[in-house]
Amino acid sequence: MAITDPISDLLSRIRNGQLRGMTKVSSPSSHLRTRVLDVLQAEGYIRGYAEIEKEGHRELEIELKYHEGRPVIRELRRVSKPGRRVYISVRDLLPYRQGLGVSIVSTPKGVMTDAHAREEHVGGEVLCHVF
Repeated sequence: MAITDPISDLLSRIRNGQLRGMTKVSSPSSHLRTRVLDVLQAEGYIRGYAEIEKEGHRELEIELKYHEGRPVIRELRRVSKPGRRVYISVRDLLPYRQGLGVSIVSTPKGVMTDAHAREEHVGGEVLCHVF
């Protein structure tokens, strides 16, 4: 079955896995999903991920992170959707939740956090908010 919105699918798998208290979740592999997971790992929201071969196709196995029994990610929300893309310029790119959370932005220089995009002085498509 074709997935229309791979980023939304990835975020839903992470969110559902945390609600169930799972230590690992899996997701189909893609370049964009890998870049989003790189940002989540660098910001400390997930422990890590590995790309594995399963039944003839590649999957991402994501290790979820918990602190004192509660998920580290409190909110994971998709912003730009296939029906409504959200683009933002660098001067309108404000810190998410006064800098306590991050916005993941797809820019011409790659997928990065809102703070890194401001440093690089680039805008782009806001993929999701993480808190």
